[in-house]
Amino acid sequence: MNPNYSSVESIKDKVVAEESPHTVDKPEEACGVFGVYAPGENVAKLTYFGLYALQHRGQESAGIATFDGDTVHLHKEMGLVSQVFNETILNKLPGYLAVGHTRYSTTGSSRVVNAQPAVIDTRLGKLALAHNGNLVNTAALREELLYQHKLVTTTDSEVIAFAIAEEVDAGKEWLDGAISAFRRCQGAFSLVIGTPVGMMGVRDPNGIRPLVIGTLDSDPQRYVLASETCGLDIIGASYLRDVEPGEVVLINETGLSSFQWSQQPQRKLCIFEMIYFARPDSVMNAESLYSYRMRIGRTLAKESYVDADIVIGVPDSGIPAAIGFSQESGITYAEGLIKNRYVGRTFIQPTQTMRESGLRMKLNPLKDVLEGKRVIIVDDSIVRGTTSRKLVKTLRDAGAIEVHMRVSSPPVTHPCFYGIDTDTQDQLIAATKSVDEIAKLLEVDSLAYLSQAGMLQATQQDTNNFCSACFNGDYPISIPEQVKRSKLILEPSPV
Repeated sequence: MNPNYSSVESIKDKVVAEESPHTVDKPEEACGVFGVYAPGENVAKLTYFGLYALQHRGQESAGIATFDGDTVHLHKEMGLVSQVFNETILNKLPGYLAVGHTRYSTTGSSRVVNAQPAVIDTRLGKLALAHNGNLVNTAALREELLYQHKLVTTTDSEVIAFAIAEEVDAGKEWLDGAISAFRRCQGAFSLVIGTPVGMMGVRDPNGIRPLVIGTLDSDPQRYVLASETCGLDIIGASYLRDVEPGEVVLINETGLSSFQWSQQPQRKLCIFEMIYFARPDSVMNAESLYSYRMRIGRTLAKESYVDADIVIGVPDSGIPAAIGFSQESGITYAEGLIKNRYVGRTFIQPTQTMRESGLRMKLNPLKDVLEGKRVIIVDDSIVRGTTSRKLVKTLRDAGAIEVHMRVSSPPVTHPCFYGIDTDTQDQLIAATKSVDEIAKLLEVDSLAYLSQAGMLQATQQDTNNFCSACFNGDYPISIPEQVKRSKLILEPSPV
């Protein structure tokens, strides 16, 4: 082992036998990234809590790398943040700078070797990289790098790290080498990068995935980078600003420096970050996402009012929109489904008898609230339709006499190539069926989606600043034909 590299990473390369992502009727996020530069602070513990707040962005693996002079300490493992780390492990991660990651795999299988941060050698010392997003030119870039490097994972994140190392090993300093590497990357990437001389934060020219900057105790020498502001809040850091599209920030003992590495940045934040992915208490565009989600619920009520007795939301992500729908329509809001908040991913399969009896691990209906009622149920999205159909049956079994489904996003008709794990197009229910056909399949009395115009206008921002390709197929970054064929396999949607 390199004397400048101490690792407490588990050596087992296990594959977690978890439920297939495609059995979940929601888009899955890619990752959460976190970094802290704070000499004199316990950076490992700060990063642990930051990742804890970002757990919703990925539940497959977690990792932290800390820099203590020229030595890098690393621990990463499969599982939730609270399962991967404890006091003993965190105490073995000293340093003044930390890079953390919590992962949902979109490129590369769910194995511990693919967990992040990716830590590799360069002529200037160790590099630790945490990545949120997805490159679309991974195959081509990987082929270029394989001539000189031995890649050990199947992730695009490692490809970015080796691209930086290649530029540095060719004689460039950290910043110039990183910028040269970024210009070789196409796709979505928000990165936190640790080096022996400081920390970098970067976003791709479209800023598809979020990344924010915070300060600890308003100290200009102590900075935090996080995917969302909720990662700042948990450790008492103050939000400073977003990392801008096409920007790289360098944080070291002199403070924070900014460099615009892309000549043509064009903001295209993923609109699903606002609808679903990011936590409702995170702030984007100077307001909490809870406020935006209530607003799209109000818009949904204006666009698709139906007479009913109660409005309920699918916990937790559908609740703000359901409250907005209730306020706009004047129909009473009620809790009709209770979420078991202590159920995470379970690797124990229920018995056939349990399945047949209607095992409800995550949501349970309140029969006395639903019985005899005309119910409007609000959810944030429908991808495959399997979960929605089960929910409708649950409501009817609990006594609802009418079930009207309202969706606070447009029909998902196209797969994502920028860091959201979605099915191939033929598996997206709205890509192959009309709204009336979907309603019949879900066995609802009526079904309506939020319009694309309503979704974008509710942001109260320039509507050109968002990527909504999953709803309209308008991809802001060109997709190589080989990659496109792997998912985009249908003619334009009938919806």
